[in-house]
Amino acid sequence: MDARPPTVPAPSHSPPGGKGGGRRFTFAGRLFTAHLSKDLPASLVVFLVALPLSLGIAAASGAPIMAGLIAAAVGGVVAGSLGGSPLQVSGPAAGLTVVVAGLVQEFGWQVTCAITAAAGVVQLLLGISRVGRAALAVSPVVVKAMLAGIGVTIILQQLHVLLGSEPAGSAFENLTALPAAITNLELHAALLGLAVVAILLCWKFLPAAVRRVPGPLAAVTAGTVLAVAFAPGVERISLDGSIFDAIALPRLPDGNWRAFAFAVLTMALIASIESLLSAVAVDKMQTGPRTNLNRELIGQGAANIVSGSLGGLPVTGVIVRSATNVEAGAATRMSAILHGVWVLAFSALFAGLIQLIPLAVLAGLLVVIGARLIKLADIRTSHRTGDLAIYAVTLVCVVFLNLLEGVMIGLALAAAHVLWRVLRTPIRAHRPAAPPSPWRVTIAGSCSFFALPKLSGVLQSVPAGADVVVELNADYVDHSFREALLAWQLQPQATGATVILEEHGNTVFQDAARQAPRREDATELPLPPRKVPLLVGINKYHRRFAHQVRPLVHDLTDAQNPDSLFVACVDSRVNPNLITSSGPGDLLTLRNIGNVVCRDAGQEASIDATLSFAVNGLGVQSLVICGHSNCGAMKAVLAEADGADNSSLGAAFAGWLDHARPSYAELLAGHPVGRQAAQDGYSTVDQLAMVNVAVQLAKLQEHPVAGPALAAGKVQAVGLFYDIATAKVLRITADGIEDLDGSFDAGVQGRALADR
Repeated sequence: MDARPPTVPAPSHSPPGGKGGGRRFTFAGRLFTAHLSKDLPASLVVFLVALPLSLGIAAASGAPIMAGLIAAAVGGVVAGSLGGSPLQVSGPAAGLTVVVAGLVQEFGWQVTCAITAAAGVVQLLLGISRVGRAALAVSPVVVKAMLAGIGVTIILQQLHVLLGSEPAGSAFENLTALPAAITNLELHAALLGLAVVAILLCWKFLPAAVRRVPGPLAAVTAGTVLAVAFAPGVERISLDGSIFDAIALPRLPDGNWRAFAFAVLTMALIASIESLLSAVAVDKMQTGPRTNLNRELIGQGAANIVSGSLGGLPVTGVIVRSATNVEAGAATRMSAILHGVWVLAFSALFAGLIQLIPLAVLAGLLVVIGARLIKLADIRTSHRTGDLAIYAVTLVCVVFLNLLEGVMIGLALAAAHVLWRVLRTPIRAHRPAAPPSPWRVTIAGSCSFFALPKLSGVLQSVPAGADVVVELNADYVDHSFREALLAWQLQPQATGATVILEEHGNTVFQDAARQAPRREDATELPLPPRKVPLLVGINKYHRRFAHQVRPLVHDLTDAQNPDSLFVACVDSRVNPNLITSSGPGDLLTLRNIGNVVCRDAGQEASIDATLSFAVNGLGVQSLVICGHSNCGAMKAVLAEADGADNSSLGAAFAGWLDHARPSYAELLAGHPVGRQAAQDGYSTVDQLAMVNVAVQLAKLQEHPVAGPALAAGKVQAVGLFYDIATAKVLRITADGIEDLDGSFDAGVQGRALADR
C-alpha cells in the first residue's frame, strides 16, 4: 500500500512528457546515430562507384543514358527498403546488358521498359510463392560461365566504341569487324579509353590513401578532364534534360506476344538468379543477419516494377557495389537507400557534368568490367572438378547464340553430367599381388540397372576358377543389380572357387531382395557369416585405409612428439585414440591389468621406464590414468574380498592384484569418489574402478619421476573413466566425478586432450 496522499504524485524515473518516452527516444536516437555514422560515409562511397558504372551499363545496353541512373536510384531506395539482404546494393547490372541490348533492338525502348516491369511482377510472385531458395538450384559453373560470356560480349562490343567505331549487333559481327576497327581507329578516343583501362588496372597498386577514392570514379574523372583539355571533338554522352525529363512510360508491343512473354521470363529468371547469388556472396562477407531470399525476390521485383514504369534499366543485386558497401563499413540497409538518394540528387542537379564524359571513357570502364567477369579461378576450379567442358560450351553459346539459349544449354549439360556421374558406377577388377591372393572386385556408388553392362564386363574379366573378394561400398542397390551379382556368384562357386562379399556402404545388399531400393542413413552392417582372421583385416587395411593414413604419419617417420602418456587397462573394449579423438603420434600408451602405477622390481619396472621416457625423454604435458566400467581386475579384487580363489588365473595375476588392493581399502573407507559413484547409481565394480583411478593419481604425486614434474607444473595428471555402456568419458579427481560431455576443461587437462 502507498501511504502517500493521493494528491502527491509518485516519483517517476522518466523525464516529463510520458512514461519513459524520452528515454526510449534517446536510446533510439543514439542507435540511429551510431548506425548513421557508418552508413552515411559508406553510402557516399557506393554512390561514387555506382555513378560511372550505371552510365556505362546504360551506354552498353543501347538505352537512354539516364535510364541507368533511374535504375540506380530505384534500386537503392526501393530494393534497399524492401529487400531481404540488409547490405546488398541493387542497380543496373552488367549481367543483363546483352539481354537489354537485344530487346531494345527487337522491341524498342518503351516496350523494353514494359518487359522490365512485367519481369518485376514475375519476381514479386516468385517471392510471394516462397520459391527463393529454388532459384539457387542452378549449377554454379553455368552461372560463372554465363557471367564470363557476358564479359566477353561486353568486351567485343565496347572495343569498337573505344576505337572510335560503331559496334555491330552480334558478338560474331563485332569479332570479325575488329581488324577493320583497329585499322581505322580514332586516335583520341582510343587513347582516352586506354588511359581509363590503365588507371583501373594500376589502381590497386597505389597507396591506400589514394585508393580511398573509388577507382572507376577516378578513371572516368581523369578521362573526362583529359578529353576537355586535349580532345574536345570526341563523341560524348548526350542528354535531353535532367533525370525527370528522361522518365518514359512503358508501352505494350503491337504484336509478337510470344516473344514478349519469353523476354519477360528470361529477364525475370536472370535477374533473380543474379540477385540471389549476389546476396549469398554478400552474406559470406559479413557476420550480421543473413538474407531472407524470398523477401529479396519481393524487393527486387518491386524495384523492377518501379524502374520499368519510370523508364529505367532492369535492376538486380550487384556484387561490385555490395562488396564496396560491406568494405566501406555499412551497418544497415540505410546505406543502400542513401546511395539511391545521392544518385537521384546528382542526376537532377548536375546533369550538365554528365554530358562532358566521352563515350570512349565509358567504353574503357566497361572493357575492364567485362574482363573482371572472366575469372581465371573459376576456370581452374571447373577444370579440377571436371566441369571445364560445361564451362566452355556455356560461354561459347552465351557469346555466339544468346544469353538464355546459352544458359539453357549449359544447364542441360550440367544435368546430363550429374546424371552421368551418378549412373557411372565405379566397378573395377584388381589382379592379385601374389598368386595365393584372391582377385578383388570393387563396386562403389549407386548400383542400379544402368550399371549392369559395366558390371558384366568387369566380372567376365575375372579368370574362371579364381577366388574373388567383392567389396561393395554402395549407397543404393536395386533388385536387378543384386540379381545380376548373385547370378554371377554361382559360376565361380560351381568350379570350387570362393566368392566373399564385403559390404562397406550404408545400404545392405540383402535389402534389395525384400524392399524397394532406397538410400539410408549409415547403419551398422551385419557381421560376415564367418569370423575374419586378423591377417585378413590387415589385408583390408592395406587395400582401403593405408593410403588415407600415409599423409598422417608422413611427418612421424623420424621422430615422435606425443602430448600425453595414456595409462589404460588392457581390456580390448577400451580404445584410447577413439575416446580422445587422437591420431598417430598423439598418445604414448601404456596398458596393464587394472591401469595401475607402481615401481617394483622385475616385470613392473617397465612402468618406471615408461614414465621416465615420457616425462624426461619426450616431455609430455599430460599423464592420464584411464579406468573403465565392468573391469575384470576390479571384479577379481572384489571376488577375492568375498573369499573367491583367483589361483586359476595364475600366481602372476594374483600378485599383480596387489597394486589394486589399496583401492579397495579406500572404497571401504568411504573415498569421496566412491561415495559420489554410489549416489550416481554405479555398480560396486564401477565404484571401485573409479576409486582406483583416484588412487593411481595419488601414486603419481609420490612417484620419483612423475612427482617432481607434477610439483613443478611441467606435467598435469588427469583421471578418466570410460563407461562402456553409454560410451561416455568421465573425469575423476581426488574429490569426485565430473561430466565431460560437451564441457572439456582445456586449461586443466592439457593440450593433448583439450585441443582435439
